[in-house]
Amino acid sequence: METPGESRAGGLAVALRDALAQRGGVWFGWSGDTVERETRGVRHFTEGNVEFALADLTLPEYEGYYLGYANRALWPVFHYRVDLAHFDESDFAAYEQVNRRFARLLAPFTRPDDMVWVHDYHFLLMGQELRASGWRGRMGFFLHVPFPAPEVFSALPQHQRLALGLAAFDLVGFQTDRDTANFRRYLVENAGAEILEDGRLRVFDQVLRAATFSIGVDPDDVAAQAEGEEGVAAAARVGKITDHRALVIGVDRMDYSKGLPQRMEAFGRMLDDHEELRGRVSFLQIAPPSRESVDAYQVLREELDRLAGRINADYADLDWMPIRYLARSYDRGTLCGLYRLARVGLVTPLHDGMNLVAKEFVAAQTPEDPGVLVLSEFAGAAEQMQAALLVNPHDIAATADAIHRALSMPREERIERWQDLIRNVQEHDIAWWRRSFLDALEASAGVPA
Repeated sequence: METPGESRAGGLAVALRDALAQRGGVWFGWSGDTVERETRGVRHFTEGNVEFALADLTLPEYEGYYLGYANRALWPVFHYRVDLAHFDESDFAAYEQVNRRFARLLAPFTRPDDMVWVHDYHFLLMGQELRASGWRGRMGFFLHVPFPAPEVFSALPQHQRLALGLAAFDLVGFQTDRDTANFRRYLVENAGAEILEDGRLRVFDQVLRAATFSIGVDPDDVAAQAEGEEGVAAAARVGKITDHRALVIGVDRMDYSKGLPQRMEAFGRMLDDHEELRGRVSFLQIAPPSRESVDAYQVLREELDRLAGRINADYADLDWMPIRYLARSYDRGTLCGLYRLARVGLVTPLHDGMNLVAKEFVAAQTPEDPGVLVLSEFAGAAEQMQAALLVNPHDIAATADAIHRALSMPREERIERWQDLIRNVQEHDIAWWRRSFLDALEASAGVPA
């Protein structure tokens, strides 16, 4: 169960479609469309052995459930930005109502021996609502964003209701061990959960397993995209503009969790500190806007415009622009080609569930002359990618130093670090993630409480 409007191009959507194509099944979720009034039933069609059942949201549901509770309350709290959270009882009522309605629409498609796999913070209550409909099959949930520390999660006025909803699942999966530990600690400290001998949790008269399943990418596909016609053309086009200067690249949704202002400041600080690099390195930041109707995003857009303008005004020359800041999206082939061209991949979120850009950057590199990944220690990927240059994105000076170190790193060290990173990306690829979660969910059948 998934929301197409939130799927990651080439990542989550592809992984789940592949799983369904292999096993057969139903893809159920939001159509991405809004309508004036609630419509009966779902849009139903079949492609191969996969059924699609898509439901629309009404305009009030979109405002209250999606923009309201999901993105003004859950998103900021889960990313440790309680200061940006907006708590509104009517928004939560809309969130609860959509989870209930979608569960009611999904129930007719389920059979007793099915497995249901629910994805992300939009559907934290879906499991409980499906149980209320009478369905008792195996059911798993995977959270693609961080699960915060218990004291932060508890800032949500409805935190107990949300935890009760998650307890309805047989298996709850997270991106990192830190997220899993936060969830388990919350249930023990705030809900009196009992830890069973096999590690499962008994809470709210339910028994569930919470575990880590770090999502990956398809490294072979990324490399093929980088070497493909579109990727090569994109690299050649940007190479002409940068005039073969070293390229630093960042690719992120325009979101306050991504640390974009801090990243620009760090690049500017590096130019402050290293006069010899002025005119010799260019920073390309691709940041397509998201949720533009939410005030915090409008403020972020204005801040990025100001920072890029100031740094360029300070250092640009007739034939060189330090920062190229593009507030638009590009397809995967283009991005993979740009990753391969770049000498440095700058992935410095303030908090992130995993961050697949980090893994795609590594997978796109030329083995004989790879670029260097500068990675936030607060990205989920940092648990697996210790050979990157890890930074605290709040520390502007240290991040600037890391960019400089990456630009001046000897080829031998770049190769050694990349080989370590690519082994992990290949071992824990998207197929491994999908298989390990579904195998664990399948094994949950018939386990006594």
